[in-house]
Amino acid sequence: MARTTRMCLVELMVLKEDISNVLLFLGKSGNFQFQNKLGGEENSLRTTVSAHENREREMFARLDQARAFLGIDDSGVSIKDANLPDGKDFEEAEKIISSLDSLIKRDATERENYKRLEESYKEASAFSNLKQSYGELERLSFLSLRIGKIDPAVFDELKFAVGQRAVVVPLGDDKTRILAASSKKGRFALDTELKKFGFVQMEIPQDFKGIPDEVLASLKKQRDEGRIKIRELETERANFTETHKEKILRLLASFSLGAQLGDTESLLESTQLVYRLTGWIPISESSDFIKKIDSLTSHRVSVRQYRPEEVPSVVSGSEKVPVRLTRSKFAGAFNRMIFSYGSPVYGTIDPTPFVAVFFTLLFGIMFGDAGQGLVFLIAGILMARNVVKVGGWNKFAPIFIGIGISSTLMGLLTGEFFATETVLEPFERFVTGLFGESRNQILPMMPQSDPNSIRRMFMFFGFSIAVGFVINSVGIIINIVNSLARGKIGRAFFGKGGLAGAIFFWYVVALAVRVAAFGHNVAPYDWIVIGATLFFCAFGEVFTRLVEGERPVMENGFGAAVIEAVVELLETIITYLSNSVSFLRVGAFALAHAVLGFIISTMMGLVGGVGAVAIGIVGNAIVIVLEGMIVAIQAIRLQYYEFFSKFFGETGREFKAYEFVYRK
Repeated sequence: MARTTRMCLVELMVLKEDISNVLLFLGKSGNFQFQNKLGGEENSLRTTVSAHENREREMFARLDQARAFLGIDDSGVSIKDANLPDGKDFEEAEKIISSLDSLIKRDATERENYKRLEESYKEASAFSNLKQSYGELERLSFLSLRIGKIDPAVFDELKFAVGQRAVVVPLGDDKTRILAASSKKGRFALDTELKKFGFVQMEIPQDFKGIPDEVLASLKKQRDEGRIKIRELETERANFTETHKEKILRLLASFSLGAQLGDTESLLESTQLVYRLTGWIPISESSDFIKKIDSLTSHRVSVRQYRPEEVPSVVSGSEKVPVRLTRSKFAGAFNRMIFSYGSPVYGTIDPTPFVAVFFTLLFGIMFGDAGQGLVFLIAGILMARNVVKVGGWNKFAPIFIGIGISSTLMGLLTGEFFATETVLEPFERFVTGLFGESRNQILPMMPQSDPNSIRRMFMFFGFSIAVGFVINSVGIIINIVNSLARGKIGRAFFGKGGLAGAIFFWYVVALAVRVAAFGHNVAPYDWIVIGATLFFCAFGEVFTRLVEGERPVMENGFGAAVIEAVVELLETIITYLSNSVSFLRVGAFALAHAVLGFIISTMMGLVGGVGAVAIGIVGNAIVIVLEGMIVAIQAIRLQYYEFFSKFFGETGREFKAYEFVYRK
């Protein structure tokens, strides 16, 4: 069985003049992980404030401000093929920024001027109807006036609140400025209500009589001219963006790369002339890695290579060797599913190929429809070729292709094609005719009154449990092999996850088959085998400590050991029973999928015509999206709780390559 990728530790002594090229090579090769954290951050090297001058980061920040002003989207920028910025790049960036500075200043000036003109025009418009001298109005013995600003959203509430006690009049069209009038006697009540609604009183000159019409016209003209200037500047900015967009994005990628490289340099161990780098690489790539480093530095580099067992920190247990799983296109697409649960321990079996096969198989069984499966298959192919880009989902294209193929094959067995059972009937009758009597379906899923139909359904549920038996067994075998590989002999043979648990599980299943299929009567030797295996499962911890030389054997005394054994005995029986029964959901979801298809097909038959087409499209779309998600979750759940739980007793350290990623 394939194990996790074998790793080795390399130590590089690099001259100062070569460090930039070496780091650039390491970051783009994607096969080097620093041994220790740099600057208190993980080896992914998040942006760090460097103690040294970082001209590239400073220039990147200035270019990013220019990009933001121009509204250029940088979400698709990649630095995979970017080069380190040189003198020409600095000159080009300075030229762009200098050209843009003038536009930025003019834009800010004109927008501020327009804002001032707009405010002036609003103020003037608000008082355009106030023709009587404000001073004269104030001297009225019976009238109290208030002029000021208010939130227009509360204007109607204020008017309702004051009721008949005062008059509230908007000054202008937007109700942001109002005139409130009440009797002298009611001015205190008016002030109270105004205060509740956030009224801000304005100071009005006593001889103020309103705004002449010619002044309003002049202000409006100036405001409109300001608006035109802003539009002209927006056009100029759009033209500048169109002309310089590609160049700015290229420079951003280069300076982002340079900034990250500069940050890394500042965090490395170094003298005035030499840098020291230590990190993990796959052994299979070490020879080529060393040759390229040697050639890159013109043989001015010192390289030492160590196996994990030669690294003191690994031997002492203070450091874990990073784990990298398979990188094949299909199986590698499932790596994230594994790491989301936990990292395997270095040197153990790589579960990725098993996960890939089991997930694809389970999904296909639960989602059997040839037409809907083709949708997944085509989507996966389009994603793999980047014809369709769905954010970060394109890397999962192999998964879509895999489940598309498995769902299509299952659909051919059940005869379902976009929730109908008639389209594939000729194919089904041809295939079944080769082996006897022709039938409309190779594997009918919908229950019928026919006794054979019920029998087939129970057989299918039995098949689901059989699939679960295989998956559970593989998980147990992986755990036994991993324990032996790590020298944990006791754990390999004792306990529910060891050989004792495996023999118990396999023997009970075999016994159940013999009883159900061949009428076998349970014999005394059956109970002896079951009892013996359960005994070693129950006292697994005791025998493990005995075999592995841990003392005392019964850590907490005989009484505690017995109690733990009883609990372990019950847990062993319940765990294997629940792990097996859990796979009944595979058959249940397959049956539910067939029922949904039958409902859609029936509704199409009842409606007919264009309505039937609409129901078919909408119904299949809902099934593909919603049921597809549900089935995927169930397949993942079965992997996590029934498969991973068998051998994930300890987690390792995920390999995270040092790489450059466009970041701000």
